[in-house]
Amino acid sequence: MPNDEARRTHMNHEAVTVIGMGSMGRALAEAFRAAGHPTTVWNRSPAKAADLVARGAVRAETVADAIAASPLIVVCVLDHDAMYTTLAADEAALAGRTVVNLGSGSPEQAREAAVWAARLGAAYVDGAIMSTPPGIGRPESMLLYSGDAAAFARHVDTLRALGDPLDLGPDAGVASLYDTALLGVMWATLTGWLHGSAVVGADGVKAADFTPIANRWPAHAVTGFIGHYAAQVDAGAYPGDDATLDVHLATMDHLVHASRDRGVDTALPELYRAYTERAITAGHGADGYARVIEGLRG
Repeated sequence: MPNDEARRTHMNHEAVTVIGMGSMGRALAEAFRAAGHPTTVWNRSPAKAADLVARGAVRAETVADAIAASPLIVVCVLDHDAMYTTLAADEAALAGRTVVNLGSGSPEQAREAAVWAARLGAAYVDGAIMSTPPGIGRPESMLLYSGDAAAFARHVDTLRALGDPLDLGPDAGVASLYDTALLGVMWATLTGWLHGSAVVGADGVKAADFTPIANRWPAHAVTGFIGHYAAQVDAGAYPGDDATLDVHLATMDHLVHASRDRGVDTALPELYRAYTERAITAGHGADGYARVIEGLRG
């Protein structure tokens, strides 16, 4: 019987509540629901959850009802202030439950939230979603978590419905710290690709033709450099065993000139060059590229 099968599936899966029905919140709730978890949803505008309710989620009438429905409360609202505002009237009901905050914020705000939750008798885990909504529920999508270790262990199988859950330890601020740093890597990579596309595009090369090679370069070479440099960064020693900063600088000059000759903005390669020149001026021209981190550290 279909209804009996649905009941058996729900009995074997932890109930979860999702608060916040923006595009990401809806994706989270749908992933939990699709994985068989009894899913309760709440949003200030109830209509945003209509499609989820039609597929089997339960819409709570109040935040208090949403909290009461599940031991695991996943919050996905704009920021920490929005979380506090949303839960303010019913925060006492969080006692004995786990709050997983998947909204954005700083490491300091996450640590403050952990103190707030502890004062209420709730466990707190802060999370960072390294995906857009269409990627939620895919095993290759990465979600970062940090905070209450026992709570994370208790709910990790449920959180696995959203993607690959990576535990970064008991400091609630670490997931947000990684998130912020990784977004910097993303923007640097995307902007570098856009700049490269502009340079080759000026000579008539389509971005679609350039991109397969642009993707292959970091996947098979640049990530290798990063892995090699990580030990150097931790040790504070930067041997120029692959290419020295003097060599890098000469190559950067080629990129600056090629960009200028094609009418492409040179600010990005000039930034690379400025960091490299600073290290060379300080007497480190024979060191490898990882030496640049000392300038970034200020």
